Amino acid sequence: MTFSNYTKEFKYNLKLAYPVILGMIGHTLVGIVDNIMVGKIGPTELAAVSLGNSFIFIAMSLGIGFSTAITPLVAEAHGKSNREEGRLAFHHGLYLCTILGLILFGFVFFSKPLLSFMGQPEAVVTLAEPYLDIVGFSLVPLIMYQAYKQFADGMSQTKYSMWATIVGNVANVVINYFFIYGIWIFPELGIIGAAIGTIASRIIMLIFMHYIMKSKTKFHYYFEGFTLKEIKKEINLKIIKIGLPSSMQMFFEVALFTGAIWLCGMIGTTSQAANQIALSLASLTFMFAMGLSVTAMVRVANQKGQEDYIMLRTVGLSIFILAVILEIVFAILFIAFHQVLPIIFVNTQDLATIVETQEVISISAQLLIVAAFFQISDGIQVVVLGALRGLQDVKIPMYMTFVAYWVIGFPVSIYLGLYTDMKAVGVWIGLLAGLTAAALFLYLRFDYLTKKLIK
Repeated sequence: MTFSNYTKEFKYNLKLAYPVILGMIGHTLVGIVDNIMVGKIGPTELAAVSLGNSFIFIAMSLGIGFSTAITPLVAEAHGKSNREEGRLAFHHGLYLCTILGLILFGFVFFSKPLLSFMGQPEAVVTLAEPYLDIVGFSLVPLIMYQAYKQFADGMSQTKYSMWATIVGNVANVVINYFFIYGIWIFPELGIIGAAIGTIASRIIMLIFMHYIMKSKTKFHYYFEGFTLKEIKKEINLKIIKIGLPSSMQMFFEVALFTGAIWLCGMIGTTSQAANQIALSLASLTFMFAMGLSVTAMVRVANQKGQEDYIMLRTVGLSIFILAVILEIVFAILFIAFHQVLPIIFVNTQDLATIVETQEVISISAQLLIVAAFFQISDGIQVVVLGALRGLQDVKIPMYMTFVAYWVIGFPVSIYLGLYTDMKAVGVWIGLLAGLTAAALFLYLRFDYLTKKLIK
């Protein structure tokens, strides 16, 4: 195989990936907009949103990770031209995601007392608790939306979720503006206003996705016959068998970053606010890799359904190469603008908080240097993980991600963050170590499986 065998796949990869990338960027922008608008109020409010979202991110990782089981099943059925198999995967996936969304809301709601036992500043905890109630309930429409999204992605129809997230993001910005700052007749609610914007935008996304897909003739068959009597135990178990390890894979990574939020909170409010700024920016560029991960999952599953294993490997490697190129570009941008980007998130005109604000900017700039280096590792691990999900290989990667993040990465974060003068920067070096280990382990797994299939 020559390099051109891989690069000629770039055009189709990007054609399939760009709507997913734009949709995921829009999804991430909901959080970034919250951070920017809340950050203008003050560092304590920004830290409170960071702390509250740390719980939400854990629950989201479980829900979104589980929903990814729908995509390879639908994509493989689509590759085999088996509409009934795809319809059943969609219906059962939506049923399970609805139940899971309710369970995750309950988990967040009843976990609130833990905020007081995590060594976080008292003022931050007080603000975070009511914020958490509202954003926690938004998990229900969000995970239901994910079922629609994963089904559409499996059918290689990636534009619908892009439009849904654009509509949701516009709604979030508008609602935030009125309710955070108390514009016109609306009350000034601060971070509670941000929470209202988040839940409203996620409900709008779900409604939009349902009706835009149901209105399309090509999807009519897939929306037929959805009753609880149709739900079968064996299909539920098939989805759970893929979805549970997939949710744990995502949970292990998100929990690592959540652990970083908590560690930075133990170091101080400015470190926690700086962590949130750097994490917001890193999350934005990570969405490009996430889009390519979905592309890898869909294309690999299609080739699996067609039993063309040589093309399967070629497709997978072409997407890995494309991800590395993109992440190198982002790494360069982070290094070039590490002093400038944090200023977007803070209010440098408020003299009452100017000392804290300058400290937040300084720490954020240092974190972005570390983030520049883990862009590449993070991109590789998530794209390879998508390809492995396309192969429906989820159990072994689950163990690999656990070792990478929690045996290697988090201990390094704890030691360097809490027991050395590196503090927040040390926490992020631990993230870099975990992501690099995951990228190496998962690539070796893909390399082994695809060579075995070809033989």
